[in-house]
Amino acid sequence: MNDSEFHQLADQLMSHIEEQLDNYEGDADIDCETNGGVMTLSFENGSKIIINRQEPFHQIWLATKNGGYHFDYRDNQWVCDRSSNDFLSMLGQAITDQSGEPFLF
Repeated sequence: MNDSEFHQLADQLMSHIEEQLDNYEGDADIDCETNGGVMTLSFENGSKIIINRQEPFHQIWLATKNGGYHFDYRDNQWVCDRSSNDFLSMLGQAITDQSGEPFLF
């Protein structure tokens, strides 16, 4: 993957996340802010989830209260380089954990 492909895939992922959060109909109040390729999700309890691009490694990094994770693009999805779990499942679980409300992508 070259840098251009990485940016296109990362942009698609970030747009998808924002769209899902905009359409979220649950009770949790989730604030989403993107600045310079870093997306911050803030919750009512003061906790945050940080999603950012690591261009040199062509990875997406996810920081949650339960830990940090690195994702590579394989087989048409972002997968954790340690567990091979997909990004959206892990992010959905982190949002559920930190908001106290069920969240699925």
